[in-house]
Amino acid sequence: MSESGVPTGRSRRPRGRPLLYTSYAQDMALLDTRAKRGWTLALVVLAFALSAVLVDRSLEVLAGAYVLAIGAIGLNIVTGYAGQVSLGHAFFVAIGAYTGAALSGPADGRTLGYGLTEIWIWLPAAGLVAALAGVLVAPLATRLRGLYLAIVTLGLVFLGEHVFKEWDHLTGGPGVGRPAAVPVLFGVPLHEDGPLGTREQALYLLMLVLLIVFAVAARNLARSRVGRAFMAIRDRDIAAEVMGVPLTRYKVLAFGISSFYAGCAGALLYSITGFVEPGSFSLLMSVQFIAMVLIGGVATVSGAIAGALFISLLQPLTRALPSLLPFISADTTQTPNVFQVETVLYGLLIILFLVFEPRGLFGIWIRVRTYWKSWPFSY
Repeated sequence: MSESGVPTGRSRRPRGRPLLYTSYAQDMALLDTRAKRGWTLALVVLAFALSAVLVDRSLEVLAGAYVLAIGAIGLNIVTGYAGQVSLGHAFFVAIGAYTGAALSGPADGRTLGYGLTEIWIWLPAAGLVAALAGVLVAPLATRLRGLYLAIVTLGLVFLGEHVFKEWDHLTGGPGVGRPAAVPVLFGVPLHEDGPLGTREQALYLLMLVLLIVFAVAARNLARSRVGRAFMAIRDRDIAAEVMGVPLTRYKVLAFGISSFYAGCAGALLYSITGFVEPGSFSLLMSVQFIAMVLIGGVATVSGAIAGALFISLLQPLTRALPSLLPFISADTTQTPNVFQVETVLYGLLIILFLVFEPRGLFGIWIRVRTYWKSWPFSY
């Protein structure tokens, strides 16, 4: 506090007033309260500790959830922060998956391959190729918005499905597929048991570290000049343009960054299973990512991660539901398949969250936190 009584940039906020900022640096801090720093550190330590506690099958599920969280963060950048509705996320995930598979695949195999198995080569390449595709599609975003933009991006999914099913030399063809990207880090194969433990433990730790890197990068982006421009375009694009925000440049940038995240997620996701099939990149995958963003919380990095974990941990239940939900028909042996159950479940969850809690799981957490902070005067 200065002699005149004006708070200085280094002054601390009064206790019990975590949102009372006395400097711009406090407002733009990565973790702006001591509680956030403590909880974040505790969750990270817990996540690393799980690699030594959980069984391999659980670690594999969580590793897949972390990769899906990377893709959900990417969709949140273009839809949550920039306000550009995209239903074509599966298309960019597919581009990343096949780019990584082609670069790391054997050069003499039945499908296209270059033998570059190092993850620091094929992972950035997968993201960059997908980002290039996003930049090529992005000019449509400057001409369309809302429902029209959503329909155009939806068309990418169907176009990609046809291309990937017909391009046998790259994808292996429908029903056949091809091996996915091989994760090798500085000569250490992570898809085999090694110095980091079992295969599942190594992949779990790799995906956790990458999720932290991508999440911190997205959070820094959101609080930067670029992130503020995204949010200005989302809230009122005409007003943002009047204020000097170039709409075309930032919309293209939003699609490029989002597609980069999706491409990296696609390359990593199928390196866990070791196999990629062209029929995987359907509308259901795009709906799945939309559900993650809406259920977790729009325009929040932590919400995207929470939504991805929620959907991923829900999948074992959907695998068991078809046998428990026979169709009401004369033939009682007919049961819905997994994809039908997941489609219905995701649609139901999206409707419920939009109606009862539009801010998603992040909004529920805010409600709980506010209640206990204001107790016993909670109304």
